[in-house]
Amino acid sequence: MRTLDLLVEASRIYTVDGSFSTAEAMAVDAGRVVALGRATDLEAAFVFRRRLSLRGSFIYPGFMDPHCHFLSYGYVLGRARLYGAKSWEETVERMRLFGALSKEPWVLGRGWDQNRWLGAQFPDNALLDAAFPSRPAVAFRIDGHAAIVNKAALTASRIDASTRIEGGAVILKEGRLTGLLLDGAVDRVRETIPQPNETAMRRALIGAQEKCLEVGLTSVSSAGTDENEALLMRQMLGEGTLSIGIYVMLMPTEANITRFTAHGPLVEGRLSVRSFKTFADGALGSRGAFLLEPYADDPGNKGLQTLKVEDLDRVCAVAAARGFQVNSHAIGDAALRLVLDVYERHLKPGNSLRWRIEHAQLVHDDDLGRLGRLGIIPSVQTTHATSDMAWTEARLGYERMPRSHRYRDLLLQNGWLANGSDFPIEDIDPLRGFRSAVFRKDDERLPEQGYFPDQALSRIEALRAMTIWAAKANFEEEGRGSLEPGKLADFTVLDTDLVEAGEEAIWNMRVVSTVLGGVIQYSRN
Repeated sequence: MRTLDLLVEASRIYTVDGSFSTAEAMAVDAGRVVALGRATDLEAAFVFRRRLSLRGSFIYPGFMDPHCHFLSYGYVLGRARLYGAKSWEETVERMRLFGALSKEPWVLGRGWDQNRWLGAQFPDNALLDAAFPSRPAVAFRIDGHAAIVNKAALTASRIDASTRIEGGAVILKEGRLTGLLLDGAVDRVRETIPQPNETAMRRALIGAQEKCLEVGLTSVSSAGTDENEALLMRQMLGEGTLSIGIYVMLMPTEANITRFTAHGPLVEGRLSVRSFKTFADGALGSRGAFLLEPYADDPGNKGLQTLKVEDLDRVCAVAAARGFQVNSHAIGDAALRLVLDVYERHLKPGNSLRWRIEHAQLVHDDDLGRLGRLGIIPSVQTTHATSDMAWTEARLGYERMPRSHRYRDLLLQNGWLANGSDFPIEDIDPLRGFRSAVFRKDDERLPEQGYFPDQALSRIEALRAMTIWAAKANFEEEGRGSLEPGKLADFTVLDTDLVEAGEEAIWNMRVVSTVLGGVIQYSRN
């Protein structure tokens, strides 16, 4: 009789296979699933070295986040946390307290959101200048597409009142710098900030992995990765310092294109490098999303186009020739149309390239069907709908609301989509994305009837979107995303049945354990 490493038992195991079958036990050997079924049947067929009893708990394929900023999140853990600040004054005070403890030459923080403050207005940098008269300080907005920068940081970044930056904006008031920067102008500052060394990068990656495992994530897609970052991830996975699955979306720099397309996609153990991430616009919250019509609350402003058509066309040509995905950030409806127009020059109906639109927050009716016809995959973040709902109508006006956060409409185009979080822009917890997808409610469980509930996903669809469909969006469905024989024994254990539990239980569910290759990497106990 064959001897295997592990027998896992649970109240229910959701395989998320094609028929959405369930089991009570799973046999694991050498880090992969061997068989599923009743415990008595598996014990009759195999001898097990170990047994893991999770009765009272529920097992799912390891949760995947198909769009996040893995290394950036690790950096955020070591910077001033501005999330939830109730005013600009509180934001600056958090920066000041952090700066008093930090020995770094620049004071960096992230997470403020003016839409949650009284008046919902962008601040200027007067308070930040007062707190840091000579030390460069940068407070990044929650989405990373806007920042308030003090005078010292503006000077270091060579930005003055006459500076014009393509794909970005330096905001002035009465001809004077306010310190508010958008998109490409924020990138100018990022390029000026001293770059972390390898030790700091390693510390950030390890910290990010620990948090991922705590919330049940076994795989992440790192959106917008530079060459040195991708190579360090590869090294750390090879040496065992990292163990989580990492799908890399490369920044489309010449160095990345030259190095990584020479031999086609790199798929090595838990690392996959086979896509390029482009940015067609900014974010809706900072009025940088590129719209077909002006913002309702800022007439004359259509947002920012941050990508030249010819640049996207060049990336698409290389990607199509070398077997790489193109994954384009497009939040506004004009940005999405721009990307679709370019994609259409390279994609034939019925293709299997799985090029993606990241976010797809605003989609005009005229463009919706093009995604299905061209096989373009929406990679969405359902928490954006519930996080942004308080002010989305102010940005768009009532008439355009049907274009926004239309996740069921997007799902119907190809019959599947991927749902992630975009952390650190949103909270890292994938269960928030599940709740937002199914109930269309925020963390306070509002609105009571759900936000445009006709755009909700079913529980099974929401679970697939964070497991097998997320894997499929990465061309990884043969090795992960469901618990089937031959696939990795990566699984997430919850104390709640996502499919059958009442809504109250769903809001209180918790991760019990996170398992990679049959080995527990995180346990609540």
